[in-house]
Amino acid sequence: MKTIYFKTLLISSLVAFGSLFSSCSLEEENPGGFTMEVTASTISGYQSLINQCYFAMERYFYGTENWITLTEGNTDLWTYQANKSTSYTQWFWFFAGAAPNTTFTNNWWNGSYDGIGSCNNAIALSKLPPYKTEEERNAAVAEARFLRAVYYFNAVEQFGAVTMITEPASGINFHPERTDPLTIYKQVIIPDLEFAFQWLPVGDYTTTTRPTKKSALGFLAKACLQTIEYDDTKAYAQKALDYAKMLIADAEAGGAQYKAFMYPTYDEVFAESNNFNNKEALWKHRWYAGADGHGSSNGNYKLNRNNEYFYCKVTNFGAIEDTQEARLQWGGNPAGIFMPTQHLLNLYVQDDNTLDPRFHKSFQTEWNANKAYTWDKATVNKYDRASSLIGTSLAKTNLAIKFIMPQDADYATESAAKLSRSYLVIDYKDIYNDANKNINMTYAYQNPVDSYTSAGTNENLFNYFYPSLTKHNSSNYYVANASQKRNGNLNATFIMRMAEVYLIAAEADIYVNGGTSAASYINKVRERAGAKTFTGTPTVRTVLDERGRELCGEYCRYYDLKRTGMLKTSAYLQETHPDLAVFFKPEYALKPISTTFTATLEGGGLYYQNPGY
Repeated sequence: MKTIYFKTLLISSLVAFGSLFSSCSLEEENPGGFTMEVTASTISGYQSLINQCYFAMERYFYGTENWITLTEGNTDLWTYQANKSTSYTQWFWFFAGAAPNTTFTNNWWNGSYDGIGSCNNAIALSKLPPYKTEEERNAAVAEARFLRAVYYFNAVEQFGAVTMITEPASGINFHPERTDPLTIYKQVIIPDLEFAFQWLPVGDYTTTTRPTKKSALGFLAKACLQTIEYDDTKAYAQKALDYAKMLIADAEAGGAQYKAFMYPTYDEVFAESNNFNNKEALWKHRWYAGADGHGSSNGNYKLNRNNEYFYCKVTNFGAIEDTQEARLQWGGNPAGIFMPTQHLLNLYVQDDNTLDPRFHKSFQTEWNANKAYTWDKATVNKYDRASSLIGTSLAKTNLAIKFIMPQDADYATESAAKLSRSYLVIDYKDIYNDANKNINMTYAYQNPVDSYTSAGTNENLFNYFYPSLTKHNSSNYYVANASQKRNGNLNATFIMRMAEVYLIAAEADIYVNGGTSAASYINKVRERAGAKTFTGTPTVRTVLDERGRELCGEYCRYYDLKRTGMLKTSAYLQETHPDLAVFFKPEYALKPISTTFTATLEGGGLYYQNPGY
């Protein structure tokens, strides 16, 4: 009986990290003759191994709650809906003072190493397929190396030192060692991306669901910049600047070399017509129904639902109800979990006390009724409105809810008349407190109609209504009923786009040149948005704030805070998100390694766990 390496694609996609160290070598007959080597011996078979490298990204990462909460949650920009600290505590409140949950990262941890294992297999077998030229072979394996770099980038930024594996597993290791992040950047992430940049195809402006040269170049700039948090010498800052400048030069020259592009207006970036074929995206993840290219997405009828995570609870007001018809519209999603902090909203307030145009282009602040509605006494009392509203009717499609910012042109008028408007006016000042940079958890009622609510301080019921991020809105996605799809079965979420490259260049220029050119890079982004030009000498904080305005909700913020040192102490969060600072500990800058995995290691894996867990 011969020893064979019997790894089906299914097995390689589902193994968890604990079994990833196993070779899956089986002492058994294999009548079908199926091995990964046999699969890799044809070009189509090898392509299936490359496709398998995407499985974990589709199953655990992009477009899922795991990805968005791990990269945007527990930051200065977002709090949990209504600022409640009793739900999603691991995502929004650093466990809210309770014992840390050490299994909530299980999918992310397993997914990272599932993906790394698939990439290692494809890389190791790349000599087998009969490509006609080495250029074709290198282009194929470059895809796997790009994806491996992305898996390691996220693993390192979430967990810190992790086990570095670059070859297919050849045995079970119950005492794996951890490799420091900078070494992984130097030996895997950056070399993989450099190889990918050299060999990936240029593609065209929109073929970026599979990585192209501009994808690799953008991630090279991003990865080199991220090493700043691990290297006091900032040795890779110059490379980050150089790579960013290469993309910028190409975009500004018309994209002839790499097809880099930045839309001339901010509106075009998230326009529905540009969702799937987005020219500004350096790399995007595609969700679709059924098998196509990468394999099959998880949950065909759910697909990318990131937009729902940012939606306020509009159904708390009776003029809007959650129906199937409503869910087929952009503005009819169930309540989400991400509520903007006072800090995020105030990032959009410019020096002249006007709003940065990106605010109203990125957030929904008005909602129409989807049913006929009549104000009753209980609702009038609930929202502290004038008694004259009782019996007032709202027709279907009429304005039902309007959130007003103090910087809005009509703020004074709307605020003064809010108690008697036929629609529910939500005043920023009733929710957000600029004095303590926090959210008002109580509300002082002025106009009690009956005993439903007494005069004086009560729970603030306005906190469920807030500006809702619309960047992830797309009519091309499925709802809970698979037969009730929207306008198609494709949509995309942008993992990185060109505007970020300008901000990478700005930050790198501060490290390398003291910021002599940083303002020009920042202003390219601001001018495109129609925002006021930045004047003065930029600092890292300047760039961090600009990244908040431009990139909020785009899978960057947690890594931004780590890189810039804002999670070394609680000082920054005390300034920007005081409620969160209460629960912060410096060791929480790294997520816990799932105890589902560590329990399989020698001694229960205590040596492998991150500090503080």
